Amino acid sequence: MADERTTGVASNAPEGATVYDVVIIGSGPAGYTAAIYAARANLRTLVLQGEQLGGQLMITSEVENYPGFEDGVLGPELMDKFEKQARRFGAEMVPQDVTKVDFSAQPFTLWTYNKQYQGHSVIIATGASAKWLGLPNEQRLQGRGVSGCATCDGFFFREKAIAVVGGGDTAMEEALFLTRYASQVHLLHRRDSFRASKIMQQRVQSNPKITIHYNSEVMDVLGENAVEGLTLRDTQTGATSTLPVQGFFVAIGHQPNTELFKGILEMDAVGYLKPATHTMTSIPGVFLAGDVADARYRQAVTAAGEGCRAAIDAERWLESRGEVNEQTAEDAAAWGALNETHDAASDAERDATSAAR
Repeated sequence: MADERTTGVASNAPEGATVYDVVIIGSGPAGYTAAIYAARANLRTLVLQGEQLGGQLMITSEVENYPGFEDGVLGPELMDKFEKQARRFGAEMVPQDVTKVDFSAQPFTLWTYNKQYQGHSVIIATGASAKWLGLPNEQRLQGRGVSGCATCDGFFFREKAIAVVGGGDTAMEEALFLTRYASQVHLLHRRDSFRASKIMQQRVQSNPKITIHYNSEVMDVLGENAVEGLTLRDTQTGATSTLPVQGFFVAIGHQPNTELFKGILEMDAVGYLKPATHTMTSIPGVFLAGDVADARYRQAVTAAGEGCRAAIDAERWLESRGEVNEQTAEDAAAWGALNETHDAASDAERDATSAAR
């Protein structure tokens, strides 16, 4: 379906093909929130959810720090509510992975394994995944004592003995955070020294609740229905032992799900995508939301907020294409300046209204 905003802009859309205003890649808190805002703004919105719907919250047993749920909410239940709200406003859902993208011409083109989709703008909300050790029972016991997020799940381990594996700043931060709840924290590292910053090492070493286990490799997680312990191997002697714990936190980093965009969008050394102006990338019309561009917070509530920002930015950019000169429509920095002017004008209007009252 043709859109009046494409007037005067070269299009690679096949005749009669549906072209969405916004195509969102990903279905976690960021993707669904972007869909809610975009669809509610009367933008034709498509969500390419991926085959693993709902992101990391789908493997989270209970979420207690998301606003509005005073008794907590199961991760899958929360994501189901997000999806239903997006559908209510007309967002279309396709539970398939995106296998290829073409951002070189308007409208943008995206492929799944069996179909092609097009959109005037794209919001990337593919998230980031915790790195795992690949142990035999690690995945089976996720949500039952195995976790990749201390901030998310630490509260459930009050007065319990738990273990954290890792040797960088992330592991130090997780271990220190968990001392607020756990009776004892075992910090496991397979080498004889940490690679974390000196100040973080000092904080860990001086905390009476933390026991450090150097030269200790985790071989497996023990327990039938919940974590009961770990099998450890001494990397110097080869001897194995059992460490009784009720929780196991893997803190060896996160990997952003950005392989699809290598060589297309700018990213840092780890692979997190980098915005150019607000949430827009260096390719005008392509926006970022959530953990895919957030190496620091990685929370459901912050991801949802980023989804809101990206949808609003996409809406304003789509509007600008019919209101400004060609340079602004095709240049991220110029669009950013226009957006800031728009914000300043809105602020001035609000101030004038308040003064009149």
